[in-house]
Amino acid sequence: MEHPHGGLDGGLGTGASALLLVLRLVLLLTGAVVAGIGLLRPQLTALPRRVVVVAAVSAAVSAALALVSVAVADVHWLGAVGHVLLAAAVPALLRWPTPARWAAVALGLLLVVETTAGRSGVDFALDTAYVAASVAWFGFAALTLLVPPSQHRPGGPRPGPLALTLGGVLVVAGAVRLVGSGLAFDRRVVGSPAGLVLLAAVVLPLVVTALAAFLRAGPKAYRYGTLGVAAGFLAWTAIAAVPAPPALPVPGVPVLADTAVADRLVPVLITPHRPGANLVHFPTTAGVDLKVSADGGPEVAAVPRPGAEGTWAEVELPEGRSDVTVSRGGSSDTVAVDTGTERVDTRATGDDGPECASAALGGLVTGRKDVLTSCPADGLSTQDDEALRKLVGFLAARGAAGVALKSDPSPRGVRAAEVVQEAASGLGLRVDPDQGTDNALVVVGGWATAATALSTAGTQQSEAAVYPYGLYVAPWLLNTPLVSSVTTVAVPLRFDPRETQPVTYAIEVGNAFGGESPTLAGFHAWLGDRRGDVDGEPRVFAAAQVNVMAMGPGEPHAPGMPMNEELPGQWVAKATIVPVSGVLLD
Repeated sequence: MEHPHGGLDGGLGTGASALLLVLRLVLLLTGAVVAGIGLLRPQLTALPRRVVVVAAVSAAVSAALALVSVAVADVHWLGAVGHVLLAAAVPALLRWPTPARWAAVALGLLLVVETTAGRSGVDFALDTAYVAASVAWFGFAALTLLVPPSQHRPGGPRPGPLALTLGGVLVVAGAVRLVGSGLAFDRRVVGSPAGLVLLAAVVLPLVVTALAAFLRAGPKAYRYGTLGVAAGFLAWTAIAAVPAPPALPVPGVPVLADTAVADRLVPVLITPHRPGANLVHFPTTAGVDLKVSADGGPEVAAVPRPGAEGTWAEVELPEGRSDVTVSRGGSSDTVAVDTGTERVDTRATGDDGPECASAALGGLVTGRKDVLTSCPADGLSTQDDEALRKLVGFLAARGAAGVALKSDPSPRGVRAAEVVQEAASGLGLRVDPDQGTDNALVVVGGWATAATALSTAGTQQSEAAVYPYGLYVAPWLLNTPLVSSVTTVAVPLRFDPRETQPVTYAIEVGNAFGGESPTLAGFHAWLGDRRGDVDGEPRVFAAAQVNVMAMGPGEPHAPGMPMNEELPGQWVAKATIVPVSGVLLD
């Protein structure tokens, strides 16, 4: 993508090399010097050669860097040509004061556009004020330092008092930008590159202004203050090239961050972000051999967990601020945490922890920073209660004589088991302890319980004709590791995973967390107040490890039926999920 400005904009921001950043800063600084000299040219009665030399050299450097930026920084060539022409016009017109001034004004406006990096509103106004004040300062510095007082036009602006005014404009513009950034009153102002750059843009002009006041705003203010203004201008123009720091961690709000370990960007999720036991989760794409330590404590290996994707490490976090260190081999990186002091009893660790983390991730992906106060396994929802009852009715209508029920001791699992038993009893179905030749398996526990139950069922089916009425799981068990553990499994759902909202969520969570697969808990958290949009009547969906239709060589596939098995937004990788029933009846 090309950038429309002759200078460099936010396209050289996050991830730009140090060389490109230096190119940006020198281009804008030398352009500002040229504009300042042209702007103040009408204040001279003569034109000393040294002024022309400084303007010409600065213009040559700025123009050359503008042309280089077209090749190395993907800057639009029209903007670069405009920068070159205006930078060259100012020294060429210096012997004619008025044309030189207007060329300098045009160059100054272009510098504002190049500095703003596409921003508007208050930020654009602040950029305009800061750049204009810096350009004027450079012009008066050249006027004061390079031209004898005898060659100054009488009645012009007084350089001394103007130094205080320009310095004040720089300080006020910088302070407003700093406060507006949200970094002014927290530790990120000195703990992040963005904070330091903003701080420099304020402090350096403040020092210069104080110096000007101390020196009674005489010529020495320009002699000693120009370096400070130049450094402040460089800091200001670097703002667009410095990535914004991550938000401060909030106690109880799970932490989603990226770490750089062994030359790889590794996403990390920390839940529940409270004092005590916490889960640290990495996606499958992060690889193996990751280790986690908290606040200098012992390293804990991140390992797989039954029914969950990726790897997990359970660590103890102290109260308040600390660092979680992620390492692989000799490489490590840290994530700042702040757990606060309140300990909350949730199911965010243990067997139900991965599902709870998935719910937290769904909310974080959509931009919410909700405090984690409960987990999906804390209770059975009304919607899932109804879906399970109707599922039992569906099995009875199919002719099943019983159900083999697998649950767990979580509040949701206990209640779900009661619901299935009540529904089965009312319909005259047996509730069996295990497989049979006339029953179906119904799993209503958590992910870990389901992983064991489905793995066992798959083995049993490979050895004998059991569960002829199929394998069924509760809605919250629709995830890739569980569904992929058997050939076919069915689940009662109130939405179609192939529709727009579920697919959008699946893509977003995968993009945000290293290809992580979607889950029902994450989807509900991602939806938030929009959950009613997908709460239709339950139907039974079957998930099978088949997602392509065999086609002859060169044979075109049917419209709307792409043959790529890795389609974006799939709820279960390399599997097909389709409805196998109508709306379930009471």
